[in-house]
Amino acid sequence: MKQSKRIVIKIGSALIAPEQDGCRSRYLLSIAQFIVRCRARGIEVILVSSGSVAAGSHLFPNAEQPSIAVKKAMAAAGQTEMMATWDRFFDFPSAQILLTHGDLRDRERYTSIRETIFTLLDHGILPIINENDTVTTDDLKVGDNDNLSAMVAGAADADGLIICSDVSGLYNKNPNLHADAELISEVTEITEEIYDMAGCPTSKVGTGGMKTKIEAAEKATSHGIDTYIVNGFEETTFELLLAGKNPGTVFTAYDKPMQEAVHWMTHTASEQGELVVDSDYGSSENQVVGQLSGDEITEVKGEFSVGDTILVRSKDGKRLAKATTNYSSCLLNFLTEHEESPISEKIQDSIGPVISEQDIALLEKS
Repeated sequence: MKQSKRIVIKIGSALIAPEQDGCRSRYLLSIAQFIVRCRARGIEVILVSSGSVAAGSHLFPNAEQPSIAVKKAMAAAGQTEMMATWDRFFDFPSAQILLTHGDLRDRERYTSIRETIFTLLDHGILPIINENDTVTTDDLKVGDNDNLSAMVAGAADADGLIICSDVSGLYNKNPNLHADAELISEVTEITEEIYDMAGCPTSKVGTGGMKTKIEAAEKATSHGIDTYIVNGFEETTFELLLAGKNPGTVFTAYDKPMQEAVHWMTHTASEQGELVVDSDYGSSENQVVGQLSGDEITEVKGEFSVGDTILVRSKDGKRLAKATTNYSSCLLNFLTEHEESPISEKIQDSIGPVISEQDIALLEKS
């Protein structure tokens, strides 16, 4: 923390509205003081704050099992209360940014979000970000603010991500069920064993559990961002962070982080379709980047347009790369069906490669 220049703090619904009867300052005061003290030290702060549904739920007293429409209405009503609550803690301005995954996975809108965040920070304004629950759909939503905070941290070129939880970090087993559970203070590599330690969500209010926090840590650390999972209900957590100590679990950043564009392609953009290629194809980067022909593409899955993100995988199921396509699925289907046609060759000569070198992210871990 002492070395950080820009951090993202993620706050969950249970901290905002612990009783689901509106926003409460019980746990937020120490977090707000931490933000103030960080800014006083020259650390830029971005706040990702859940809680709009929980904050607005008390305005719908008869909705014991609310429908999707009612939850969206709760979010709309609760968002204003949540922003007003945060605003009361600060003597500097804040700004609201509501996002969907559709905003983040579109490169042009993603770039616009980056520019807005940077401009707000340059003017000393605290960005407060939340998923836009009122308008999002299953196809467009991130689904939890743990992963959203990691995407925001990557977009903002942050060097630290703090995810506030209701436990002190990652344990080797569920601390609510096992008295001998041990806190893991540092994770240098996120493996399947680390994911196996993640239990089910324990909060009645939030939508995420430890698994989504590990997913977020994997996204952030690959971008060179140290990620902390800490207990947001304890005031000492933030005192320790300011003192340069680790009060929970720290996931250390990659020594060689991904470039921003490659990270966006890998962890933020979602594929709209697939290209299936021969199983012996894709053994080198040049092969994947090179111009794909009808012989090399064995199947086109899904419907996508020029500029969409697609997955390239082999026939045996190996995920080779995510990339921006220069061809639509309709045209690629035509090319694969008429691979030896002179028209097919003319089309590829005029358009160029299916995938351009600057628009590809190799999935090395896979």
